[in-house]
Amino acid sequence: MIFTYLAKIAAWLALVVGAFQLVTGFGIATEFFGPYEAALARYAPGAPNSGSVIDRGIYKLIIAIALGTLAEISFRLLKMRGEQ
Repeated sequence: MIFTYLAKIAAWLALVVGAFQLVTGFGIATEFFGPYEAALARYAPGAPNSGSVIDRGIYKLIIAIALGTLAEISFRLLKMRGEQ
């Protein structure tokens, strides 16, 4: 049961971090945060380009959705068994 709660918390955290990375990547790409090279160095140090930041955000969102789905399935099974 503890893993169900931990999975739900991890899914929410991954969702928030992934969305933040996605927005940051698009902000860098559209030069919303300033000149491209300066914004890339400031907001995504070590990233070769804004596309890789966007890709990492999308991957985290996909993982968050999968983990959240598994956590919801686990919650439903616990509820059906009457353990919750």
